[in-house]
Amino acid sequence: MQEFFSVLLPEVKKELRRGIIECSKRGLLHSTKWLAEMHHGLSDVQIDNEAPDDDHTFSQCQLEGIAPAEYSDYFLAKSYYDVREYDRAAHAVRNCESSVPRFLHFYSTYLAREKRRLDSTTDQANLNEPNQMRDLADLLSTLRAEYGKSRLDGYGIYLYGVVLKALDLNQAAEQMLVHAIRLVPMLWSAYLELSPLIMEKKKLLGLQLGGHWMRHFFMAHTYLELYLNDDGLKIYEDLQTSGFSKSIYLIAQMALVYHNKRDVDKAIELYQALLESDPYRLDNVDTYSNLLFVKEMKTEMAQLAHKAVSINKYRPETCCVIGNYYSIRCDHQVAISYFQRALKLNPKYLAAWTLMGHEFMELKNTNAAIQSYRKAVEVNKRDYRAWYGLGQAYEIIKMHYYSLYYFKIAHQLRPYDSRMLVALGETYEKLDKCENAVKCYWKAIDVGDIEGIAMYKLASLHEKLGDHETAVHCYIMYCEDERAATDKQSLYQGFITLANYYEKKGDYERAAYYAYKCLDSDERKAEAKALLKTIDWKRSAEWQKKSKTPSAVATAETSSEEGEEEDMEWEQPDMRIRVPFTSIATKTTSTTTATAAATAGSSGASSTLRAGQSLSEGMRRSQSSRASLTPAASSTTTTTATVTTPVVDETPGTSNRAANPTDPPPSDEASSMDISSVSID
Repeated sequence: MQEFFSVLLPEVKKELRRGIIECSKRGLLHSTKWLAEMHHGLSDVQIDNEAPDDDHTFSQCQLEGIAPAEYSDYFLAKSYYDVREYDRAAHAVRNCESSVPRFLHFYSTYLAREKRRLDSTTDQANLNEPNQMRDLADLLSTLRAEYGKSRLDGYGIYLYGVVLKALDLNQAAEQMLVHAIRLVPMLWSAYLELSPLIMEKKKLLGLQLGGHWMRHFFMAHTYLELYLNDDGLKIYEDLQTSGFSKSIYLIAQMALVYHNKRDVDKAIELYQALLESDPYRLDNVDTYSNLLFVKEMKTEMAQLAHKAVSINKYRPETCCVIGNYYSIRCDHQVAISYFQRALKLNPKYLAAWTLMGHEFMELKNTNAAIQSYRKAVEVNKRDYRAWYGLGQAYEIIKMHYYSLYYFKIAHQLRPYDSRMLVALGETYEKLDKCENAVKCYWKAIDVGDIEGIAMYKLASLHEKLGDHETAVHCYIMYCEDERAATDKQSLYQGFITLANYYEKKGDYERAAYYAYKCLDSDERKAEAKALLKTIDWKRSAEWQKKSKTPSAVATAETSSEEGEEEDMEWEQPDMRIRVPFTSIATKTTSTTTATAAATAGSSGASSTLRAGQSLSEGMRRSQSSRASLTPAASSTTTTTATVTTPVVDETPGTSNRAANPTDPPPSDEASSMDISSVSID
């Protein structure tokens, strides 16, 4: 940027003013519009020593390059050109020899023949374009002869390059366009025609465009076309700080940068600011509608569509906005009709071809989608969305090697886009090239998984390969951040897989944890409930098994013979029952009375824990039948206690038996009941 900073803004403004005049009198409308916008962005810059007779100088510039004898022919041809009567314009200046009328003749001829060719294309459903290049080939021969005689100026050489490019002679077209830029550095259209021919950064940096400050705008624009967004953003920020802060073009380009970087909120903010400062602008409004579509802002999309129609309903951008509006309403057929209308107006409108392909995919019309994506690729071979769409279309019709080819091209255009890597991984997986698939999934995770699905794909693949430990590790990583997961069904699949894994491992706590999370899913709810019942049954089975161990019984009998007065504590989830034992006169009387009372109480306190019933529910039922052990005075020397204990089944389906008061409840992890001590004097 050193060269640009050394140029004074008043000199830049003078060059812009001169470029506006030169492009306008040749009918290069898009270049004129761009230069005028840039000139307006420097409205605060004052040009020193402007002469009073600048109006006279301005008039002289308008007529420069036109022979006085050809004024009438030129003015007539220019008026025809302005109303798009290109054949009449070309005919009016067919005999002129000066540079400006001569260029207008060739350019009008080119536009007339291109219009006929494109009209023939759009008459056949926008899909099948015949090979009608004969007229352009004749024009190419004429321009080649003029160039050989050195009768073409920079503008004529630009047109020569455009015709070469239209005939797919890209190498020669690149040479001519570079030549034209060196001769006429203010010709913005030449930069725009050259940009699609640059396929990599190395080639861009090697172009010999001279040291004019305009090349920085071209570099930034091409960086965006190559999806080198950070490089482009850096140049635009430098241009803003150098005096172009009011340029609406720079604001629009920076919004496009954030769009490419998927910073949707920032991009929408910039587009809203742009429309506030220039409310009748339709340039880039199609990109703005795409952002609103992604955010599902239906109200804003409807307002934008109505506004665009009120401004100019025959602009391709307006048709694209309306198509997006109907698409978000799932009216795909109407959306297609508006995209086709946009292509009637501009058959080289890239966004319409790509979006129409998306709509055909929604309607399951794979053949039409493929043709739409192919047309998009013909318009711009760097459009990764079209290549990606082709890969998806061929994937649907099970032509996986074709889809692999197109996904690879999309990945080359967007090497740090995880969506391309995940698509490659899925295709490799379908082709049984699992090693390549694993590499693609891991790389997608490394570059930043946009859709949050790469880890799930990796886990599923390892599970398919029988590597369950790695699969579980991947599932755990995938399920860690539930909010980040965009595909909820995949998230619930991960939960149920982990629940089944831990259930088989005997880790019932973790199994139940993941199973409970699946209860919010309609598809996984029944499976999760069945798994929870299985977990409860296995817990109860282990609880029963541990309650019969001889060591537990012996310990309980020993503790019952101690002569101290203690409290007995039974623990359950969310409740504690503490029952005091008081001393009695003699051990014999106490033992006999307690045993008899326990036997009598067991008949009314039995409660069965059924297979499939939750453990906590069974414990609550046992608790309701448990009688309190309270002291009762039968004499001044004897106190008796009535003991009622919970009764459980040994195994599901067997008859109940009364538990001995000295038998401790099970102490395994599945049950939290425990007797701390029992003492009888």
